[in-house]
Amino acid sequence: MNTAPATRLLEALDRVSTMLADAIDPVAGDGAIRSVTDVELRELTQQVEVVGRQVDALRVACAGEIDERSRVERGRERMSAEHGCANATELVTRLTQISARTASARIRLGRSCHPSLTLTGDELPARFPAVQKALTAGLLGLDAAAEITGGLAQTADRADPALLVAAEEELVQAATGTAPDGAPASSADDIRIQVKVWSLVLDPDGVRPDYEQAMRKRSLTVGRERDNLVPLRGHVLPDVAAQFLRLAHAHNSPRVDDRTDPGPVFRDDTDSDDSLIPHDERTRGQKLHDVLATVLGVAGRTAETPSIGGAPPTLLVTIPADDLDRHDGVGFVDGTDVAVPAFVARQIACAGGIQKLRISADGRLVALGTPDRTFNAHQRRAITARDGECIIPGCHVPAEWCELHHVIDHAKGGPTHVDNGVTLCWWHHRTLETSGWHIRMVAGVPEVRAPSYIDAQMLWRRVPPSPLLRRQSRRRRGRAPT
Repeated sequence: MNTAPATRLLEALDRVSTMLADAIDPVAGDGAIRSVTDVELRELTQQVEVVGRQVDALRVACAGEIDERSRVERGRERMSAEHGCANATELVTRLTQISARTASARIRLGRSCHPSLTLTGDELPARFPAVQKALTAGLLGLDAAAEITGGLAQTADRADPALLVAAEEELVQAATGTAPDGAPASSADDIRIQVKVWSLVLDPDGVRPDYEQAMRKRSLTVGRERDNLVPLRGHVLPDVAAQFLRLAHAHNSPRVDDRTDPGPVFRDDTDSDDSLIPHDERTRGQKLHDVLATVLGVAGRTAETPSIGGAPPTLLVTIPADDLDRHDGVGFVDGTDVAVPAFVARQIACAGGIQKLRISADGRLVALGTPDRTFNAHQRRAITARDGECIIPGCHVPAEWCELHHVIDHAKGGPTHVDNGVTLCWWHHRTLETSGWHIRMVAGVPEVRAPSYIDAQMLWRRVPPSPLLRRQSRRRRGRAPT
């Protein structure tokens, strides 16, 4: 066996390791990398990736060869057994101190990109030679290589061999930027999408069985409450997830694509300082949670939603009347033992109404009142047309998604009237009592006052009319007198 190439490689790696250590220490070790120019940082990032890919190619080659020498057919002579390991993954993990997951990924890629031997010792070509060539040359990253080999392997046994070769070559060209059209290299995420497209070409009948399998695996589990949070776990179908994300994007977008009017901002006739609009500090996960809460609220209000006992499926919270207006009051969500603060009960009551029950000291039901009236469909349409969206400045959640808030609480004598109702998104409605925002109505028009940390003057500012009302106003002003 000629070991000269391996010896030269080991010597070269040793020299490169020493040179890199000498070069890296004064730059990265002392934080000097912060002083490089943007051009130098860009070139450094690209060159480091080139070197990293070359090292990754060797990592995959070594892992693949260890896997080849650790095949079960070798019996006691397999390499993993000789080193006291159960399999190749364990041996690679011990030699490199990487995770078993990373070791397995390298081994899978090694099986796809490197030649193997038959039981008689004959060499078989690599399953994906184009990937092997680009990987060895340092042109292809591990992520893209894994996407190509993993995706094509799923249809390889059913695909036309010529088409499979064409798919591999085109995907490698796209990932390395060597396509005839001169297109720049695609990222691993883009390659994943291209692999899915090629999979449809290679096996057009494979989509239906895969989707049927996904249908069987779909699930959603609602866990037990802990620390005032309830975990949701499960797997949703891609189209269901896409629909939810579309709703999320529409809900969280600062501007709807077809909305050309600037919409409500925090200003009045004499003050147009848009800098007073507060910054939304919610995380992406918190925003998605609030979208789900909004969607559930909208679904509960729609006429198409099935009723429960002849009534809409309204969330119920039980709270003593004395606790409802207390800062430290506590209510309980119906059907659970989950306690919620009184302000949560007030928000739900504001949007869904209150039904009073009188219970005697011994637990007997004394009287059951009728539910207090909530805004009806005609009032909702009127308030929605007036406000257009959530009235908190800078929040552009459409009014159709919002809850209706009694500016003066109904329990305190506030009427269920359009002059006492405004649109608030779920998030601003839930946090209205704790965020420092205040709302009042003046001659049927809502005004808002920001907390002091946003507006030091804490001025009351009129909410501008909705785009619909502004268009109508312009139309009336522009109409010729008769």
